[in-house]
Amino acid sequence: MGAPMAQRVLGAGFPLTVWNRTAARADDLLAAGALAAASPRELADGVDVVVTMVADAEALGTLLHGDDGMLAGLAAGSVLVDMSTIGPVAARSFAAEVAGRGAAWVDAPVSGSTALAQQGALTLMVGGDPDAVARVQPVLETMGQKIMHLGPAGAGAAMKVVVNAVLAVINEAIAEGLVLAERSGIERETAYDVFAGGVAAAPYVVYKREAFVHPEDTPVAFTIDLMRKDLRLAFALAEELGVPLAAVRAADDVLAQADGKADLARVADVVRKHS
Repeated sequence: MGAPMAQRVLGAGFPLTVWNRTAARADDLLAAGALAAASPRELADGVDVVVTMVADAEALGTLLHGDDGMLAGLAAGSVLVDMSTIGPVAARSFAAEVAGRGAAWVDAPVSGSTALAQQGALTLMVGGDPDAVARVQPVLETMGQKIMHLGPAGAGAAMKVVVNAVLAVINEAIAEGLVLAERSGIERETAYDVFAGGVAAAPYVVYKREAFVHPEDTPVAFTIDLMRKDLRLAFALAEELGVPLAAVRAADDVLAQADGKADLARVADVVRKHS
């Protein structure tokens, strides 16, 4: 997701410097006019806005900390926008560290597909000080069609794990419904067309069609391991707030039986195996 989002920022005319742990992944951005930083510290040094998009809180901590970390280069008055899925506890902790540098923190995780990222049509769930959010709004608008400021630091991060908890249940429902239709003698493609054309047609249902209908031929978009990481964040939040998540836990139980490196839609394989 990070690469097409960065392409949108660059395409909007913003000067862009990039850094990636795997340098070759930035080649297309460099060819399009971005500059390369030698380290996270160099990336953050002297810029107004830093945007991070990584797998989890541990990865973000690695970027921020140490002599070559972003915090060492982050200028007072700048804004760090994290668009990863790290949960509200980590978001608030990192926000405090960023504030200690005299900078501002905004958490702005995203919802949507890679195709929506390429179109700049993601949904952004934003947490942070209103002034900081307003300052980075022009950058956020290059990546998102819907930008929702939900509250202080951590609010966007909390909303993202809530959204992914809902998606896990929707994903499981699609898998179970699809296999039930197949066992009833209905062609898989036809059954899915009913899902995508009727009352069940959430955006997720529509854009995951190929992954469910032709799983062997569709590239991995979001792995089961990443979803289960996000669900652990949801379970921690639910425990803190005393909210039962029976359906989400049931979906996670099935995900635990699937190949963690496979796309989320491959949970249907588990349902087929046991039916």
